Amino acid sequence: MKYLFKQRLFSWFDSYDITDYTGQPVYTVKGQLAWGHCLKIYDANNIEVGTVKEKIFTWLPKFEIYQNGRYIGCISKEFSLFRPRFSIDFCGWHVEGDFFEWDYRILDATGRVVATVTKELFNWTDTYSIEVERPEDGLCALMLVLAIDAEKCSRKD
Repeated sequence: MKYLFKQRLFSWFDSYDITDYTGQPVYTVKGQLAWGHCLKIYDANNIEVGTVKEKIFTWLPKFEIYQNGRYIGCISKEFSLFRPRFSIDFCGWHVEGDFFEWDYRILDATGRVVATVTKELFNWTDTYSIEVERPEDGLCALMLVLAIDAEKCSRKD
């Protein structure tokens, strides 16, 4: 299953439209007014299905991930000099690839590819392709990508 992750051009808070490759809406992500990033994920029926929330007052950025109001894991930035590294306590997954250019893979504990993330070039706003191997991993993969994107945005500010 492929998703297109596209940031909205005019938005006060982080807002994204997630569609399949036919252009059909799958998820909508709406930023909330909060200390740190707080992203709410809604399905195509406008029902909240997930949240990515930055934990404040930590030495390095940390994002907690909730599905249907239940805590399911977190991602924390680790100290590194040249390339961003993350500690992922979420679904037993880890990430490999180039965070600066937004080309990376999400792998499970056995090394199976869960999802591949690629930045789409030549768009007005940040646009990413997320190819998920199994549809049941789609929402969790999306929330992990949102947490990494929020950390990247924090670095720019």
